Amino acid sequence: MLKNALFVLAGATLFYGCATNAVTGRSQMKLLPESQLQQMAVTEYQSFLSSNKVVTASSNNRDAEMVNRVGQRIINAVNAYYRQNNLSNDLSGYQWETRLVQSNEANAWCMPGGKIVVYTGLLPITQNEAALANVLGHEVSHALFGHTNERMSQGMAAQFGTNILDAFAANKTSPGVRQLFGAAVGVGSQVGLLAFSRKQELEADHYGIIWAAMAGYNPQEAIGLWQRMQAKAGSGSTPEFLSTHPGPEHRIEQLQKFMPEAMKYYRPVNK
Repeated sequence: MLKNALFVLAGATLFYGCATNAVTGRSQMKLLPESQLQQMAVTEYQSFLSSNKVVTASSNNRDAEMVNRVGQRIINAVNAYYRQNNLSNDLSGYQWETRLVQSNEANAWCMPGGKIVVYTGLLPITQNEAALANVLGHEVSHALFGHTNERMSQGMAAQFGTNILDAFAANKTSPGVRQLFGAAVGVGSQVGLLAFSRKQELEADHYGIIWAAMAGYNPQEAIGLWQRMQAKAGSGSTPEFLSTHPGPEHRIEQLQKFMPEAMKYYRPVNK
C-alpha cells in the first residue's frame, strides 16, 4: 500500500511539477493552489476563533498585548526582508492577524495567508518576549515557505492520485479535508499525524531566528526555548507543539550553526 501511495505521489509530482522557493532555494512539491489554501485558512481560522476563547489586548491583558506586539514586529520583519530582496509579490494574499487564545495546550501555529494563533499554555515555556518571537518566527516560516501545501499535497496525493486538484476543489469543505488541513497546520487533536519533515523544520528554524533578529529580539533565546521544550518533554508532559514540531536530536546544534547569520540582523529595540 505504501509503495503504491509513493508511486502515485511521484506521478502526481511529475504531472503537476515542482516549485522552487525563492528564499530557501529548495524545490518543493506543492500541488494545491496557494490562493485556495489561503481562502480555506480564513474560513478555518474564523471557525477556530468562534469556538475558542480569544484573549484580547483591549481587556488590558498584558499577555495579549505582548503577543500582539511580538506578532506585529515579526510581520514587519518579514515584510522588510521580502521587500529588500524584491520578493514582495510572494506575500500576495497575506492578511496578517495575531491572536492569543485561552488554552492549557502549549502550542502555536500560522496558517497560509498569515493567520497566527498562540495558546496561553505556551507562555510558561517561552517565559519571555524574545523566546516567543523565535516561536512566531518559526511558525511564520512554515506558512511563508508553503509547508502546509507540501504536507497536504502529500496526504491528498496518497488518497486521490492525479485527481488531487479536482478532489481538493470538490472536498475542501468536507470534514476529511478540513481535518487534513488542521493537521498540516498544527491545529486540533490530529496534529501528530503530519509531523513537519526534517527539511521543513530546519528551514523554519533557520529563518525563524532571522525574522526574530530583524524584529529586534535576541535569536539566541531560541536555544533556551528548545532546552525548555526538551525538559518539558522529558518530564513526561510533552507540549502539543512537539506533536508537529518534534525535537530532533541535533536541533540545538543546527541552531548554533545558523546563529552567526541571524546575529548579523540583530538590532535590539526598546519594548
